[in-house]
Amino acid sequence: MKNKNKKIDYSKARRAYLKKIKKDKIWVLFWQIAIFAIILGLWELLAQTGAIDPFFFSSPSRIAVTITGLAKTGNLWHHIWTSLYETIIGFLLATILGVLIAILLWWSEKLRRIMEPYLIILNSLPKIALGPMIIFWVGSGSGATVVMCILICIVITTISMLNAFISCDNDKLLLMKSMHANKFQILFKLILPNAIPELASVLKINVGMSWVGTVMGEYLSSKAGLGYLINYGSQILKLDIVMASITLLCLLAAGMYLLVSPLEKKCRR
Repeated sequence: MKNKNKKIDYSKARRAYLKKIKKDKIWVLFWQIAIFAIILGLWELLAQTGAIDPFFFSSPSRIAVTITGLAKTGNLWHHIWTSLYETIIGFLLATILGVLIAILLWWSEKLRRIMEPYLIILNSLPKIALGPMIIFWVGSGSGATVVMCILICIVITTISMLNAFISCDNDKLLLMKSMHANKFQILFKLILPNAIPELASVLKINVGMSWVGTVMGEYLSSKAGLGYLINYGSQILKLDIVMASITLLCLLAAGMYLLVSPLEKKCRR
């Protein structure tokens, strides 16, 4: 009888706990939406009352009108698609290449010690400084944008994954070595599975960094893309186009983040 009562109490406590978690999620989501709505409302109010100059700061209504106008011409979808596929290609290539380089550096300690200073230097180098050289190497257009995107993401990916590989539990390494596991077995059965949570975090970082690379690349040499629209809008003093492009960039980046974020939560369970 006592065991039955304990079971009932446990189920009640669990239901209360799950209810509290659900309530917290709803509360957080509510305030996220509320803060966003307040910012938009305040921005629109200040623009309409003349407290801020809409020419310099635009407004949500002007941004909506600009996006609608660009969509009607058909050019908007071309610019969105150009930026999106450049970002996705750069994001995927940088992540894959960064992981492979990290594996290579983990595999050879001597090579890691030789290359470590160069990784630090490359990470601190402003990638925009390489812009003119990238244009000479691969030409203008999408190729240069993808290369810029890769250069921004690949070093961060390499360093983060290499640190994850090196920080693997030494006791587990010694155990596998004592069982005569070769380096391939250690890599695929211990090192890589242990680094999956870090890979998920790197993917989240690369979402933002890849969009930075895309916009920088399109600033340098492009005839299409949201970065091109931002540059074009600033040149002709149409800041509504600039703000509309930035808004679309935020929405696309948020969409990619929402696709990657569940992977990190799943990996950390």
